[in-house]
Amino acid sequence: MNKLDLQYLKNTLESYGSHLEEIKTDTYKDIKINKEGTSLVDENGNNIGTKGDMYHKLILDEILQKGCLDKDPRPHYEDGQKAHTLSINHKLLTYDLSKGESPLTTLRPIATKSSIGEILWIYQDASNDLDVLKDKYNITWWDEWEVDNTRKIGSVYGCEVDKYDLTRSTLESIKSNLDGRRHIMDFWQYSDFKLPHGLKPCAFLTIWNVRRGRDNELYLDMELVQRSSDFCTAGAINQFQYIVLQHLFARHLGLKVGKFSWNVANIQIYDRHINQAIEMLNRDPINLKPEIVLNEEKTDFYDFTLDDIKLNGYDRKLILEKNPQLKFPIGI
Repeated sequence: MNKLDLQYLKNTLESYGSHLEEIKTDTYKDIKINKEGTSLVDENGNNIGTKGDMYHKLILDEILQKGCLDKDPRPHYEDGQKAHTLSINHKLLTYDLSKGESPLTTLRPIATKSSIGEILWIYQDASNDLDVLKDKYNITWWDEWEVDNTRKIGSVYGCEVDKYDLTRSTLESIKSNLDGRRHIMDFWQYSDFKLPHGLKPCAFLTIWNVRRGRDNELYLDMELVQRSSDFCTAGAINQFQYIVLQHLFARHLGLKVGKFSWNVANIQIYDRHINQAIEMLNRDPINLKPEIVLNEEKTDFYDFTLDDIKLNGYDRKLILEKNPQLKFPIGI
């Protein structure tokens, strides 16, 4: 069993004024992975869970064991208390989508349909309108960042897609120059930050490359750069929704999906998520193989609807039974 330095956590959090509930345990299961570094293994050496499950356990363990606490964070909880985090810097996770590797975790159920809706809202609808997000996709989690009772989140995300025609121009850029190295969508626009906005983009940069495989196939690879990740809450969500975007782009361009990389500058666990992180480390993953399936009749990115994007092999009912949902207070 891995053992936590609870004294460090408790003393530092208390000195920073954190109102953390008692940490329930200072131990959790050891993590065992296969020689290839692609999967967790059970006591008999058999691969178990998804690659996302493996990364989840490795990252949660590293943050709990080596993460540093912030002293004066910007976010706060709904009750007004500061939302302190335990974090590490600079993580790069890679999945070969052509081999069925997935960032989805089975350590808790993930809201996959809402994740897809949010990515369509940003890149297809090119919207920052919270009513569109709610009425079209039944999503309200952005409401905390509404700007001045406008029902908008301001000049970020979908607003920038619309302003700079990012989606359409990137698709055209890739299509016209398959070997190009300048296929980039960037939300970090300083001039836009001078305008009203609710939250600066977390997932702010995507870089797209076409790879001419030695099997004579053309693969679309993509790297997502993220400045910050509330890992327990949204780590799996952010990765999953962007591989959906990668699948949609690949279909539009007539390419195969290739590799997806998630490059995160700061990855954190909130102080009120520590017990949940330990709980996930103690859970056993489930042998599922999630697969994104697109409507075969559609090829144009702008024609796809939520109903055209299916996720097979991810049994949320089974996950709920074996690894029930956990609650994560949001830092806003």
